[in-house]
Parts: sequence; structure tokens; C-alpha cells
Amino acid sequence: MGTVIAICISQKRGTQKENISKATFIENFGIENDAHAGNWHRQVSLLSYDKIKAFNEKGAEVTDGAFGENVVVEGIDFSSLPVGTRLQCNNVVLEITQIGKECHHHCQIYAKMGDCIMPREGVFAKVIQGGEMKKGDEMTIVPSRNRDN
Repeated sequence: MGTVIAICISQKRGTQKENISKATFIENFGIENDAHAGNWHRQVSLLSYDKIKAFNEKGAEVTDGAFGENVVVEGIDFSSLPVGTRLQCNNVVLEITQIGKECHHHCQIYAKMGDCIMPREGVFAKVIQGGEMKKGDEMTIVPSRNRDN
């Protein structure tokens, strides 16, 4: 089980996201008013707070949304979960569709640190069931035996 630390959106792709603390997740679309929403496999990006914290301890000084992540959760290591894993927070159900991605031509974080954790630690998901999510909510991994499809 994990705790939602931040929910972030941006108006344009390839930019840092802003922490809005709560959001509406739309089934088969993504987060309302986020540039990455749409009918594709990377509707929502997630990053483990523990990985961000460890990166900051190396001097990165990044804030919520700096990696372009939508949801930051403490207590779940997303990169250790296989594609197809479902996560639930309130009524929202997400399904992991991709682990990691290529860095945007060595982003600003990479330029400063010589490294970026999003390519290996970030995961992407589709919204299977929509609803509301906010900072402080609990997120759980849905056991495969409890899935309805």
C-alpha cells in the first residue's frame, strides 16, 4: 500500500508538471486538463516518492512534477511491478502499460545531474476506471484474482 504525495498536470507535453493536489481521472483518457491525456497507452505517468527522495539526496533538488510525472506515491516501487499490474486509489483503477521511457534529449535534470530517474523508474498507465484522487489518499496494488477482466 502507498500514499499519494502529489498529483501533477501540465498544459504542454515535454514540460514540467504543476502539483494540483487533486484531480479527476477519466476512463480511457487520463487526467482531466493534462497534456498527456488521450486515447493511448501512456495516459498517466507514475513515479515512486522514495526514488525521488533518494535522487534529491544526491543533490538534484527536484520538486513534484519535475520529471513530467502525474502521480507521486510513497510506499510503492512502481518499477518493480510488471506491465499489466493494476493499481487502485478510491474509485480510480490504473493499469501499468509501460515501464520507463527515453529521456527528452537529456532533460534539464540530466543536464544538471548527469542522470535522470524517469527513464528507468517511471511507469505509465491507462485509466481503467475513472474517479477522483487527491494528495493523502491510499493506493493499493490490485491482486490479479480480483480483476474483473
